[in-house]
Amino acid sequence: MNDGEEKIVKRPGIVLRLLTALGVGALTLGSGSAAAAPPAAGSAGGDALLVLEGRTDLPGYSGDFDHFAVDLPGNRLFLAAEDHGTLEVFELRSGKHLKSVGGFETPHSIFPVPQTQRLLITDGSDSIKLLDARTLTRAGTLKLHPGADSIGFDGSSGHLYVVTGGKDVKLKESWLEEIDPVTLRKLGEVHLDADHVEAMAVEQQGPHLFVNVTDKNYVAVIDKTTRTVTARWPIREAAQNALAQLDEANHRLFVVARDPGKFIVLNTDSGASIASFAAPKRVDAEIFDVGNRRVYAPGGEGYIGVYAARDAGHFAELPHVASSAGAKTAILVPELRRRYLAVSPGEGKTGGGIIWFDVKAAPAS
Repeated sequence: MNDGEEKIVKRPGIVLRLLTALGVGALTLGSGSAAAAPPAAGSAGGDALLVLEGRTDLPGYSGDFDHFAVDLPGNRLFLAAEDHGTLEVFELRSGKHLKSVGGFETPHSIFPVPQTQRLLITDGSDSIKLLDARTLTRAGTLKLHPGADSIGFDGSSGHLYVVTGGKDVKLKESWLEEIDPVTLRKLGEVHLDADHVEAMAVEQQGPHLFVNVTDKNYVAVIDKTTRTVTARWPIREAAQNALAQLDEANHRLFVVARDPGKFIVLNTDSGASIASFAAPKRVDAEIFDVGNRRVYAPGGEGYIGVYAARDAGHFAELPHVASSAGAKTAILVPELRRRYLAVSPGEGKTGGGIIWFDVKAAPAS
């Protein structure tokens, strides 16, 4: 499709509204409830697309949480308690808190490896920590450059990519390291002349991956075969580009930046900007709901930005969904039609938790 011929539209589209009165009493765990959030954007009315179902409180926690992972066969939900130095384990369907596993520096990302029954956890140190997925006991380490943080998985090769280095470990350079999560062999790396590299999106059929080089305000396009940077796409709409999700079939990359908050759509054939909309500033996880053609951007301000991908050339901002202050990381479990958010108490405060929403299907067009 010729980008010059694409028509960018912004219309009310599918209406979202939050129904906090349904299901919460039966499913809420603990004494807390979702905090107040900014009023919904756009008009009210229509069927709800995200319905708040419950909450589990972790009253003794302080600081931020980071990313989730799911063990669907084992009915478990994992959460990296970044500033608490722990891995938190929940029962997936009920949300019940099962266990807290300590011994980490600053846990960020969690990757289950079913072939070996291991969990791989990045924690900002110079090695990935390995846990036995059944017992959650230590099962070794995999040494990398210091500062291991964000990850991306290539299902076509079975390889895992890990961002290392950067300012958090007092380095002015970063790396994208490629490993085999089954054999635990390091396969190679890409050097990046940057001290702040954030999330990536990996093509599952194609030869590229896309990673946010945040301090230089561009997206690096990396050839997975040659491990080279083949293009640098500047993000002009905002600074601090941090999140990335990929609609590979339609050649679209969804980027969320934080200064100011922006949701940006790029053409992955050219890097051209296709559309942009306002987004929360404090987003730490972006989700592309492939089945419903929606992108969710949870903001720590207390609401979720929601965007509809009509087709490759038509996008719309949908009304905000109220969540909870500090809820800025999330995961979608399509098999359960459920979306979980981690509620971070933030610095100097205590009391976090998780909340979850039932995801309603988009109506047929």
